[in-house]
Amino acid sequence: MGELIHIRYRRQALPPDGPGSSKAWEFRRGLWRTPFFVQILRPLADKLDLSNRPAASVPPHFSLRQGLASTIQAMYANRRDENRMRETYYLIGLADCMINQVNPVLRTDLLRAVYKKVFAMKADLNIHWHGSLDQVLLPIDSRFYDEGGYRSAIRQAVTLKALYRTIREGTGTMFDILSREYVFLCPSVGG
Repeated sequence: MGELIHIRYRRQALPPDGPGSSKAWEFRRGLWRTPFFVQILRPLADKLDLSNRPAASVPPHFSLRQGLASTIQAMYANRRDENRMRETYYLIGLADCMINQVNPVLRTDLLRAVYKKVFAMKADLNIHWHGSLDQVLLPIDSRFYDEGGYRSAIRQAVTLKALYRTIREGTGTMFDILSREYVFLCPSVGG
């Protein structure tokens, strides 16, 4: 009972039922001070956790800012419900398609149907993007996922149904890779 716990230097995952728990994605306390969520490879995060010391230098990571900040905040908000997280990531894939992709279907009046679907899902899932939306899908190392192949499949979808299916399958695969290969570090709280 008299044991002191030095929170500042403690490098462990959040408790299973704590504020960062997730069945699908793992959210941990930050290993260093940052105002942003950080995406880091799982083996590297585990190695840093085992050392139980502050990192001497900042390891390779993705700092999730701008459009990515809104994405990870939406995923974090739904961390206790994997189905809702998957649906959220599908919505993010749809938004990315409207913002960053070229597809013949989106050059027709079917674009209105995509907008309606995105705005209905946005309202249902209570998701809001702020700032720049140049990138909303989380980064994935090319050894885990062929982003070029995904973008090519989107360009080749000739019907709205095929486009939705391509995005659903692609974001589902991305979701699984992000769950298996990465850990998300929460921003530092306070000064």
